[in-house]
Amino acid sequence: MAPVALVTGGARRIGARIVRTLHARGCRVLIHYRHSEADAHALAGQLNALRPDSTALLRADLTDPDAVRGLAEQARARFGRLDLLVNNASSFYPTPVAEADDDDWDALMHSNLRAPFLLSQGLAGALAAADGGAIVNIVDVYADKPLAAHPLYCMAKAGLAMMTKSLARELGPAIRVNGVSPGPILWPEQGAEDQDAILDATALKRAGDPDDIANTVTWLALDAPYVTGQILAVDGGRSLALAGA
Repeated sequence: MAPVALVTGGARRIGARIVRTLHARGCRVLIHYRHSEADAHALAGQLNALRPDSTALLRADLTDPDAVRGLAEQARARFGRLDLLVNNASSFYPTPVAEADDDDWDALMHSNLRAPFLLSQGLAGALAAADGGAIVNIVDVYADKPLAAHPLYCMAKAGLAMMTKSLARELGPAIRVNGVSPGPILWPEQGAEDQDAILDATALKRAGDPDDIANTVTWLALDAPYVTGQILAVDGGRSLALAGA
């Protein structure tokens, strides 16, 4: 029976590319979304046309812990099994220290850190029952080298990096847990300053492609049975640069 993957934030951008790549490898895919309903339905329609009943949609607000627990329950029930959890959904915006408030803390910590933990917790039983269950977390190069004016985002991603390593120890040997740390792949939709400087700080002097992330996620999920507790930087060598470069 085809393995089942849940991809959070799977309707658009890198998440959608991960969904397409896993689907092309024969997975049935649960696409989580919150606001991107039209994109989610369009993507699911395309993939179900290729292979009937191979894709389903699940909607949830990842800043609401009860909604996240409900998402885990729906994910377990939809195809009767779960083999892979990809924690891709993320909130990203600046929070200078003088301006950050409780709402910012909740929005960034819940979506980037608490939701991945709650989903991992709620789905651990189903993943352990699978043959080779796995979790792949989308981290960020800024988990290690902080981005100016984004302390809450960087803190949350740093927590996700440690969660990846901690859960690899806690959930092994039944479940492998790894992370992918993207560099300059897709710029934030609200724009990014100093794009030329960011690209110049990479060893390869260019931006990556969403396929670079999707292929790495797929390799960790399906083709790396002896890899766990690792966070792979897919950043063109950006992580070699000094912090703030």
